[in-house]
Amino acid sequence: MQRYEYKVVPAPRRGEKARGVKTTEERFALALTGLMNRMGAEGWDYVRADALPCDERVGLTGSKTTFQNMLVFRRALEAGTSLTLADVPVAAPLLAAPEVEPPLPPLRLGAAEAPVGPAPSLGPAKPDLAAE
Repeated sequence: MQRYEYKVVPAPRRGEKARGVKTTEERFALALTGLMNRMGAEGWDYVRADALPCDERVGLTGSKTTFQNMLVFRRALEAGTSLTLADVPVAAPLLAAPEVEPPLPPLRLGAAEAPVGPAPSLGPAKPDLAAE
């Protein structure tokens, strides 16, 4: 039975400038061709392109879902080579509970104290700027 290892890379977002390549479509195709040729030179076969959802933080408490375009490649494992789970890099668990610090006790402020009486009269900020 044939066994494969997979690699997922982000698809190019912008085209590459080159002589004779003028339109946006041609520039994007050039960038994609370069990426696929580099991966092919390393022995990777193109499998498919996927648009996958990705939750991103916005501000302090908000989040939004964006879609990331990914390219999937695979290559055959050599006979006798077995890829174990220990060989595969593991990402942080997605469902891990965030570490929460205990809440701080509320800060109690005293009553505001101001002298009783008429408010002081206010003049211009600078005497030179007074209206004439």
